[in-house]
Amino acid sequence: EVKVTDTGQLQLIDDGGKEHKINKNTEGSIRPMHPSSVKGVDDMIRLGDLNEAGLLRNLLVRHKEGIIYTYTGSILVAVNPYQLLPIYTAEHVHMYTDRRLGELPPHVFAIADNCFFNMHRNKKNQCCVISGESGAGKTESTKVMLQFLAAVSGQHTWIEQQILEANPILEAFGNAKTIRNDNSSRFGKYIDINFTEGGAIEGARFEQYLLEKSRVCRQAPGERNYHIFYCMLMGMPAEQKKILSLGNAAEYNYLTMGKCTSCEGRDDVTEYAHFRSALKILMFTENDSWEISKLLAAILHLGNVNFRGTMENNLEGCDILTSSNLAMASQLLEVDAKELERNLTQRSLMTTRESVTKPLTSAQAVDGRDAFVKAIYGKLFIWVVDKINAAIYKPPEDPNKVPLSIGLLDIFGFENFSKNSFEQLCINFANEQLQQFFVQHVFKLEQEEYARENIVWKHIDYEDNQQTLDVLANKPMNMLALVDEESNFPKGTDATLLQKMNQFHGKGEIYIPPKNDHEAQFGIKHFAGVVYYDSKGFLEKNRDALSSDLIHLVETSTNNLLKQVFQKDKKRVPTLAGQFRQSLDSLMKTLTVCQPYFIRCIKPNESKKPMLVDRELCIRQLRYSGMMETIRIRKAGYPVRYTFDEFLERYRVLLKTSKCCETICETVLTMEGDWKAGKTKIFLKDFHDTMLEVERMKELNEKALLIQKVLRGYKYRCVGIKRNLKKGQALLVIQKHWRGHKGRKLYKVVQLGFARLQARVRARQLHLQYKRKREAAVVLQAQARVYLARKEMRRKRKAVILLQAHTRGVLARKALKKLKRDVLQLKIKLETYYKCEMSMYLSAKEKEEEQRIILERQKHLEDVLRRKKEMEDKALSDAITDQEMVDSIFGFLPPIIGGQEGQAPVGFENLEGKRIVTEEIDIDDLPMEEDLPTEDYDDLNEYSFSKFASMYFQGAANHAHIRQRLRQPLLYHEDEGDVLVVVDHSEVHGRPPRAQEAGPGAGNLHAGTPSAQGPDHQEEQTFHSKPKGIHCTRRKGSKEGVHDSDAVVGEGPTLERPMTSLEKLHIIVGYALVRRDLRDEIYCQICKQLQDNNNRNSYFRGWILLSLCLGIFPPSERFIRYLQSFIRSAPGGYASYCAERLRRTVMNGARGEPPAWLELQATKTKKPMVVSVLLMDGRSINLPVDSATTSREICQVLSNKVRLKDTFGFSLYVALYEKVWALGGGREHVMDAISQCEQEVKRRGGQEQHAPWRLFFRKEVFTPWHDCREDKTSTELIYKQVVHGLKFGEYQSEKEDDFVQLAAKHLYIQHGSEGSPEDVRQAVQDCINPSLLEAKSEAKWVQMVSTAHAQTDSVKAEMVDYAQKKWPMFFSRFFEVVKVSGPPLPKSKFIVAINWTGITFLDEREKRLLELSFPELTGVNTTREGKASGQVVCLLTLKGDFTLSGSAAGDMAELVTMFLGGLAERSRYAVALREVDRQDDPTFLSFKKGELIVIIKDDEFSQQRGWIKGQIESTKQTGAVPTDAVLILPTLNKPTNELMVRTLSPNQRKNIIQANKKETGTLERESRLWANSREPIRQALLKKLEGNSEPCFVFLLDRGAPILKYMGDYPAKQMHSPLELTDQIFGPATQNEALRDEIYCQIMKQMSSNNNRFSMEQGWQLLWLCCGLFPPSQSLLKHTQRFLESRRREPLASDCLQRMRSSLRMEPRKLPPHQVEVDAIQQNSIQIFHKVHFPNDTEEIFEVATNTRIRDLIQNITTKLNLASADGFSIFVKTDDKVLSLNDADYFFDSLRQITDWSKKAKRVKDGGPVSISYIVFFMRKLWFNVVPGRDIEADLIFHFPQELPKYLRGYHVCTKDEMVNIAALLFRMKVNNDKSQFVMIPRLLKELVPADQLKAMSDNEWKKSVVASYNKHAAMTVEEAKVAFLKAVCRWPTFGSAFFEVKQTSEPNFPDIVRIAVSKQGLTIIHPRTKDVLANHPFNRIANWCSGSTYFHMTIGNLVKGSKFLCETSLGYKMDDLITSYVNMYLRERRAGQNRNQRFNI
Repeated sequence: EVKVTDTGQLQLIDDGGKEHKINKNTEGSIRPMHPSSVKGVDDMIRLGDLNEAGLLRNLLVRHKEGIIYTYTGSILVAVNPYQLLPIYTAEHVHMYTDRRLGELPPHVFAIADNCFFNMHRNKKNQCCVISGESGAGKTESTKVMLQFLAAVSGQHTWIEQQILEANPILEAFGNAKTIRNDNSSRFGKYIDINFTEGGAIEGARFEQYLLEKSRVCRQAPGERNYHIFYCMLMGMPAEQKKILSLGNAAEYNYLTMGKCTSCEGRDDVTEYAHFRSALKILMFTENDSWEISKLLAAILHLGNVNFRGTMENNLEGCDILTSSNLAMASQLLEVDAKELERNLTQRSLMTTRESVTKPLTSAQAVDGRDAFVKAIYGKLFIWVVDKINAAIYKPPEDPNKVPLSIGLLDIFGFENFSKNSFEQLCINFANEQLQQFFVQHVFKLEQEEYARENIVWKHIDYEDNQQTLDVLANKPMNMLALVDEESNFPKGTDATLLQKMNQFHGKGEIYIPPKNDHEAQFGIKHFAGVVYYDSKGFLEKNRDALSSDLIHLVETSTNNLLKQVFQKDKKRVPTLAGQFRQSLDSLMKTLTVCQPYFIRCIKPNESKKPMLVDRELCIRQLRYSGMMETIRIRKAGYPVRYTFDEFLERYRVLLKTSKCCETICETVLTMEGDWKAGKTKIFLKDFHDTMLEVERMKELNEKALLIQKVLRGYKYRCVGIKRNLKKGQALLVIQKHWRGHKGRKLYKVVQLGFARLQARVRARQLHLQYKRKREAAVVLQAQARVYLARKEMRRKRKAVILLQAHTRGVLARKALKKLKRDVLQLKIKLETYYKCEMSMYLSAKEKEEEQRIILERQKHLEDVLRRKKEMEDKALSDAITDQEMVDSIFGFLPPIIGGQEGQAPVGFENLEGKRIVTEEIDIDDLPMEEDLPTEDYDDLNEYSFSKFASMYFQGAANHAHIRQRLRQPLLYHEDEGDVLVVVDHSEVHGRPPRAQEAGPGAGNLHAGTPSAQGPDHQEEQTFHSKPKGIHCTRRKGSKEGVHDSDAVVGEGPTLERPMTSLEKLHIIVGYALVRRDLRDEIYCQICKQLQDNNNRNSYFRGWILLSLCLGIFPPSERFIRYLQSFIRSAPGGYASYCAERLRRTVMNGARGEPPAWLELQATKTKKPMVVSVLLMDGRSINLPVDSATTSREICQVLSNKVRLKDTFGFSLYVALYEKVWALGGGREHVMDAISQCEQEVKRRGGQEQHAPWRLFFRKEVFTPWHDCREDKTSTELIYKQVVHGLKFGEYQSEKEDDFVQLAAKHLYIQHGSEGSPEDVRQAVQDCINPSLLEAKSEAKWVQMVSTAHAQTDSVKAEMVDYAQKKWPMFFSRFFEVVKVSGPPLPKSKFIVAINWTGITFLDEREKRLLELSFPELTGVNTTREGKASGQVVCLLTLKGDFTLSGSAAGDMAELVTMFLGGLAERSRYAVALREVDRQDDPTFLSFKKGELIVIIKDDEFSQQRGWIKGQIESTKQTGAVPTDAVLILPTLNKPTNELMVRTLSPNQRKNIIQANKKETGTLERESRLWANSREPIRQALLKKLEGNSEPCFVFLLDRGAPILKYMGDYPAKQMHSPLELTDQIFGPATQNEALRDEIYCQIMKQMSSNNNRFSMEQGWQLLWLCCGLFPPSQSLLKHTQRFLESRRREPLASDCLQRMRSSLRMEPRKLPPHQVEVDAIQQNSIQIFHKVHFPNDTEEIFEVATNTRIRDLIQNITTKLNLASADGFSIFVKTDDKVLSLNDADYFFDSLRQITDWSKKAKRVKDGGPVSISYIVFFMRKLWFNVVPGRDIEADLIFHFPQELPKYLRGYHVCTKDEMVNIAALLFRMKVNNDKSQFVMIPRLLKELVPADQLKAMSDNEWKKSVVASYNKHAAMTVEEAKVAFLKAVCRWPTFGSAFFEVKQTSEPNFPDIVRIAVSKQGLTIIHPRTKDVLANHPFNRIANWCSGSTYFHMTIGNLVKGSKFLCETSLGYKMDDLITSYVNMYLRERRAGQNRNQRFNI
């Protein structure tokens, strides 16, 4: 401050209040202070006085105000306050988070925040260099930055706490009390903190530099050794100290050299506890801690070892004074005490020949001991740092992917002491390097500033320290190199080193040599000034050597830690300078690639007192820190900078025009134009600023004079004219009032005029509005009337058209009737005319006879009518039951079992004779057949028969019963023949239909009748016609259209003989079977006659007829529902019976024959028919059948009954007389065959009901791969069949020996190896045909069989195998076919026999026309050419393509396809269709076209996915073979060369390939980049990924491409689970956005032109998953949409499109799909449902989509449960050992995936191998705020009560006795409700009613009495009300809603070891577990930091710098961490919301 004295002399008052007079000597050194320096600024760049004095004063002013942080640009200057300031709280952390630098006052948090967010935004590593003198606060600044980074990371992870807890360990080992600092770091450290891409800390690494090891041995006065020694001696338990023989610090030489063993402000006991806690947190084991203590104790004991000088043989030596320290040291080091003593007092020297021992003087021994101690401590420190790094640093899995990091460099500042040694040289060299880095960075900032403001940049010359660095380390023969060189010479000394320095650097400017030869000091000009170094001891310190004897001694130690820390590093640089340079070079490289920040720490005074500043000390530190260089660089440019606003505000007085800033500069700085105007600032030189200030002062002076002049004139004028002014004012008042009056008057006139004008205007507007509305109404009326008129016209027109149609129909029908009547009249006239003509030739007598006959007939007719009338009347009067009516109708039917009537067929008499006890199959045991598609029959009421009649009946016909004959069909028929048949059908009771009446195509009418379909009328061709043999006929070729209309043979119905009911039924059914169009007509006529029929006899006959028809043929689709509706009105049990018959007929199809007698019997009982089936082993099985039963159903039932496994080839056979034919195992109706047999019997003159037919179950055909070992039952039946066939000549052989061997085998099977002559004779009779016995005597056969039997040791299976191979034709399936096209054959109509050997074409004489093996078949196709020709099958063979037609062509094709498929599935041989050369990939097999490949079936590759494993037989090479490159040969034997050649002949190869493609559905396609390929891609599809070498990119291009593997387009040697493959596909893409488009492109590429159905299904699954995980980029989006929109027919296409659009609106998923998602889409389900459990043991199912977030699921659950609010609820996932809460903002499946992956990883590490993790999802309340019991009843019952009850019963709450009794009564009511009889159970239920710790507070009876009394007080309370009452009672306690944790704590000695922690909305409370007293209460705003590990929980309470720490051991630390985090976040949200509301209100 400048003052003027009374004498006019200037006087200065400084900041301290001292006065200074200005004289001529001092006047030149004083200049005016810039205004910016008066009160100080936040950023010293803005100082006008940009010099040392300006910087110093700015810091001083701010320091006095308690502001310790100041910016210099982006550099932070921190002044140590030497006191704890309240600026490091959690509030400050939140305040400085995500703020720009300079937005808030300077703070170390601001630098840390900018480091973090610049790293996160720019993806570039950051670093912060923290430098300063000892005591300046570097260590504290580093810790504060670490605390902030851990807090802003926001994860509260254990790794964060481990990084923070590394500081106490490093401080204990590396920090000590010095004169300058009580916690001085005696080493430099660089902390590299690694972050994930999301900004979470994932690890860190510490690097240490130049530990001051000499401090271990000696300390300066007033200083201490390292903290660890004092902490250990003060804090270690006495027991451990006793073991280590330790005392207090005063007892040890190493700890008392500084005469200081304590440090004010440090509690060594507490620090040691924190040190031990940190060791635990950083994974140091108890053994590690103990071993460290042993080495430290050994160091102290070694320090107390004293030496005494001796003289021996004129040589100086020494001895160790007797003490226990040496022994104790050797014991702790675990070395031999004598060896230790010898190595400390002697030294071994190696000469050229031998080792020489030299004694040491006492001084040398002390030096050797100290060197040994320093080596132990130094290496122990390095080991500790490495151990810490091992715990907190995890190397990246991908070495090419370096994580983002922030580096903190806490390093010693520039040092210049009175005596500087080698350590100071290294330290100052490091500071020179950092200064150059700092200056370059500041210069770079200047460049960026000028570039940002568009200032033309001219090179600024500034001084750097490159020359100093060159002398120290860069130039050849630099100083450090000279030190290293001299250290390597054995004779090198400090003096020779100094000489070399003088020699090489003495003439330079940097190096200052000694003044004379006797001085050992030299000087170096550093950037901060000249420093003089004492060269004494340089070489010894640089060598850092240890005696080889001591090294060998360490190697003999059994102390593992000692040996471990002394392990040699071969790469270690031998000298200390080399090591330091190497570390420093690595550090500088790291800093160079980072964005740097700088913190310059300033120590304000040496006395370590607050609010005291030593100016000289501070200015020296400013120079050392390089701040002056910053000033110089800025001064070299434009040091003064103003923003436009600031400049204009200050210098507005100089403004003359409107151009503002530039105008001011141009006006004032006219001659000095070196100033610049940027975008936002004005850049000035120092003198510019001075000139502007001078001009400003001038202008202000001028303006001040002007203001004075004006004010003075005003003053004098006021006195003279004051009176005149008053008069003027009065005049103005009068004028004002008059003008007001006049104006108001004029206003009223104008107002009235305007009112009238408004009225006129409004009237006109209303008039116009009315006119518009009226016109609109008129238009609307006109349109409406026109519409109604048109509508009426259309209605009338439709009515006229309808009337015309009906009229024309009536007229047409009348015309038709008239035409028919005319035709009939004409016919009658013709007959009359014919009779008249005939009567002309009759005599009179004959005429009379004719008249008499006519009269008799008329009389007879009248009698008949009369009797009929009487009978009808009698029928109406007689009341008989329904069952009697049916019995009367079917009285002629005897009860029989089908298949047991009459004599057995020829060849099966023996089976009849030895029939085993009949087995029966109950109808309930029948397998359920495949039901038809379920239809909705509830609406059958809409399908009434009357409705059908009204819609479809012709003419006047209706649905009602009539007694007249129908003159026309009920339904319309296009075929005229059908019309005539229907008309004739009404007379079916009188006569049969005539063939000529049936019309075209009706000649086959009787082909469907039993008389036309007997076995006699099939073209019988026996395959062997031996006498008395069994004739097995072929399967019939057709059931329709093969016979003439005159096939009716025998006694047919005539006019002379009335037809029987069965004959009438056959005729009706015959019409329906032949003519499909007549079926509905028949059903309609039957239904019509049943409708309203009062004649009971006729009524029941009609229902019987309908039930029989329903079992034969089904109605059309048009009529079926009407018929089903009609059936429901059936009488008695006919409704269900008819409905079931209709269902079965519809399912199995129409019959081919009319009903048999068995069916009539079944209709009588309305139960299934029973038929008997004979097995070849003699068993007879009775089983129920119905009219629709097929041979397949019977075969299935029989197979199940006899437990037959190998069912294929077993068929049902029908035998009648000497004929046997196979029904097969297909859809042939069994009752058709029985009906044929009955007709055949009738044709032969027998009775149908006694037809001697039989059903047999036997083997018809073998599969090529038949194996008898698979099914013993099958083998037994075939064996019996073979024996039977041998006996009856069915199986023939030219060799007698064959029969002998077979008979011997039979004998062996029946009687074993021992067989009597009678057994042999019986075997001969069983197996030898009678004709053979007649040809050769039975005795001869017996002898031959006996001889063969002695040599037989075979079994039953061999006999079956022999029969299979010997008689393949007898085990064949036959089909009659006609060749349509193909290679020439002798006949075009022949028989195809298919058996296990292949296909054979036979003529009618069994001559073989052609034989084809299965390998010669390349394909089978079927087509249907028309109704007449039936099906056509095309056999594609190597001999040509055969096109065959036949009625059973489809069955034939099915059988051949099954054989080919089965052989191909079992085949081991394939032929190559094309060449494959994949020598570069060992996974694939390379082969040439036409080469035979042996298939290896080891399930290594999936054939379903298009891959097989093959082997080249010649080379034995194996590999994957694509199935589309080979043709699998359908054979079980190795194919011959001839077959191979024929298979690959030039003409046939093309056909084979085409046929194979036709079957597999693949297409030949060229290799296109965008199309499907089975070869992995060799480069990325997208150009932007070309050349990217990151592993995730390379993996997608790997040969084992996971996309191809998932889709089955690439062979996989081992089956991967779908989840593994989806992880490989989507895992890298979820982490790297650049890969997402590539994934989309690769999936769509594999789905383009892909004809593999399985591959496409898998591809759609992948695309579905992909669309839900992340969207494509904008450039790919439209192409992906087009891809999906063009495939709309695909089931997943639309959902994929919808999922992709949803993903565009949301954030991408962070993790690949969860197992649930993959399982869902694998099952083709696009809806995913997940079960959620609730605390009250209930559960619900909720739909969860891919993009469902946790908050969405919480909201859905809240809505479904009708909860009042979702606040405070959370989703929890319970695994085997944890219950984890999910973050609301995360995706549900991402959270599940993260938890399950973590659990799998942990379990895999523990157990090894793959594991599966089960989990349960819970929904519970997490945060207990705003919980008021009774407000939300649902929440109370489902959540609050079940969650709070266990806490109460465990005794966590403090409650009174009355409260416990009341609550116990409430709990008892919940259990028993109002049941008072349960009072006796109260003592047993006390554990469920009373807290566990209060059970003994009263006796059981007292509890019971109290509870009963309280219970009776609430008599009317319900269970729900009791639960709410419980909550209302509990909520009054302060611990309500708390989460309790029992933990073991080690931090607070005043607390018990086990404490209970309660976390609630109030904060964290520590409770005594026994007394329940509150030990401590910490609100959330007091908890500065917290985290949890696997077994620990740690928190910091209070300030981040000096807060108290609390560490506890618990496995539930993660829960505590999560709860505290949730509560803190909740309060922060509420606070922000409140601030936002306040801001809105303020606005």
